[in-house]
Amino acid sequence: MDKIRIVGGNTLKGSIPISGAKNAALPLMIASLLTSETLTLENVPHLADVELLMRILGNHGVDISVNGRRERQTDGYARTIHFNCPTITDTTASYELVRKMRASFWVIGPVLAREGVARVSLPGGCAIGTRPVDLFIDGLKALGAQIEIEQGYVEAKAPSGGLIGAHYTFPKVSVGATHTLMMAASLANGTTVMENAAREPEVVDLANCLKAMGAKIEGAGTGTITIEGVTSLSGARHTVLPDRIETGTYAMAVAMAGGDVTLENTDTALLSSALEALRAAGTEITSTASGIHIVGHGDDIRPVDIRTEPYPGFPTDLQAQFMGLMTRARGTSHIVETIFENRFMHVQELARFGADISLSGQTATVTGVNELHGAPVMATDLRASVSLVIAGLAAKGETTVGRVYHLDRGFERLEEKLTRCGAEIERISDG
Repeated sequence: MDKIRIVGGNTLKGSIPISGAKNAALPLMIASLLTSETLTLENVPHLADVELLMRILGNHGVDISVNGRRERQTDGYARTIHFNCPTITDTTASYELVRKMRASFWVIGPVLAREGVARVSLPGGCAIGTRPVDLFIDGLKALGAQIEIEQGYVEAKAPSGGLIGAHYTFPKVSVGATHTLMMAASLANGTTVMENAAREPEVVDLANCLKAMGAKIEGAGTGTITIEGVTSLSGARHTVLPDRIETGTYAMAVAMAGGDVTLENTDTALLSSALEALRAAGTEITSTASGIHIVGHGDDIRPVDIRTEPYPGFPTDLQAQFMGLMTRARGTSHIVETIFENRFMHVQELARFGADISLSGQTATVTGVNELHGAPVMATDLRASVSLVIAGLAAKGETTVGRVYHLDRGFERLEEKLTRCGAEIERISDG
């Protein structure tokens, strides 16, 4: 099993290209199930989750080519991938597939809307929380679907004339459920109004793609999204937006290790709350023609309190990285996690570097220390794993991060991008 080895202490200087957003690419890929024509996506990152979803979509009958070649024949940056699904050949998404990636459950919306039936495995548990699918089920029921849960599968059936537009209010904000219902409602009969919808940039990106395919959607990016259903959708060409979580992660790495780095092909507007917290911590951040310029002062980090919230609040997907930064702050900070009930598993691993962190419920109190020291650590989930990389860049001595398959799910060529800025980091294999 691969590990990542880091020798800390180097400042970061240069530029890092930001990849397309994983959290946008996945629902965009699933949207290919809504049309019999070709959906072409540009700026798709090369990630484990993207590769897995391509296999899942293939099982449903989606024909996939990458940059004009058959899938998996190229692994470069900013890939262009073509998805074509003339016929959905299988309306079942098996447990063996869905259990590997929760986002694959979202196929239930397009498959049900297009075929009238869908059978999708419940996704099961998750390392950072239960993430129940009740909002998905309730929303689809509001659109007229009959749903039963049998032997671990959600079995959904649309009315004989297809799904029916409805007014639905999410009892809590859910990005995945917003994606799923927006796709399903695009082919429903009549108008759907979704209240308390997620406002994330990735939701807006999906809405823009669906509109390019012929959907009639208004209000994406606000709490109220209105969809007027159409009888069919066409193909389209769409560019995946930049990854705001990758942007914030590298900005925090520069803030902690120190240095001067330009993050290319990204935009400050995608993560204003996280950048505000970084500025409060003493990081210099300016917009440029090509992206964002970051100047970090690793030995002069100010403590900042944060609270994770749905967009436009501080992203839960940057909480672990920011905690890593705060371990070197000159004072005490408090980090409150409100989205997931079990997203502090990285605390014990950060403590192995010498970090001073105490937990009380969903609040972490972080008292900055003068030095971190390299250590062998273990990744527990995608975002937690990269917080350990950030800590390793600033720690004295050598760090090894195990279970890096978590990293491969969401960070494209992480070692290469950091190496080009002067970090001493490499992937090593036990075998």
